[in-house]
Amino acid sequence: MNFLSKYDLSKVVRKSASHKGMNGRVVVVGGSEDYVGALALAGIAALRSGVDLIILFAPEKVAWAINRKSFDLITKKLNGKFISSKHVKEIKNFLRNDDVLLIGNGAGLAQETKKAMQQLSELPHLKVIDADALKAISTKKLRNAILTPHKKELEILLHNNKTSIKKITIKNNTIILKGKIDEIHTKNKVFYNRTGNARMTVGGTGDILAGLCAGFLAQYKNTEEAAKTATFLNGFIGDRLMKKEGFSFTSEDMLKEIPAAIKGLHRVS
Repeated sequence: MNFLSKYDLSKVVRKSASHKGMNGRVVVVGGSEDYVGALALAGIAALRSGVDLIILFAPEKVAWAINRKSFDLITKKLNGKFISSKHVKEIKNFLRNDDVLLIGNGAGLAQETKKAMQQLSELPHLKVIDADALKAISTKKLRNAILTPHKKELEILLHNNKTSIKKITIKNNTIILKGKIDEIHTKNKVFYNRTGNARMTVGGTGDILAGLCAGFLAQYKNTEEAAKTATFLNGFIGDRLMKKEGFSFTSEDMLKEIPAAIKGLHRVS
């Protein structure tokens, strides 16, 4: 079995030089009045992965709440209480060809939101599809994406689309099946990740994983490498916190550990 280790990933995360703009830009679309934190966690995680710029598209009240939380995130404030298909044109016009798109975090399941998630998932950009977006998309036209379902979400996705993991991954998509041992399904291989612990069921860890996936995807431009690095790192951070804090750490605690964890991967080789 192909188990991931920090030794396998150290060369991927190493950077010998960097200049402004080379580490990519992530555009995150999500949030609703009931779910503000999910979007903030995803955006901050993506930024801490090393990406240069994060732009969040969210309902107006959600966006203002996030601005109060973090000065590092740029927000685009959309009219209404939830993401709607009427917002898709504005988002598409803003996107650059090399942007990475992350959709679904805290978005909710309003019919208009599901329609918007479907339309955005069909864009040619590299993208990460998480949370509520997984229940909305069709996989027929899906390309260049990382999907991050847990077992039940994967069952729903496959049932709704009458498809299989193999049919999805053959189109340059990578699936991270979250569990006690995470499975990273690619076109040619399945990788397994053993980092993480029982406390990873706390709310928000999936949003952080999605943000890390988007951040690394913006830097690597490769769905497999981004998914493997993000999955290992997310669990690695959880394990560090379990040793330090025990069974009481939160997702927000995980955000603070991202820089040190990435630095640890740099030091391996």
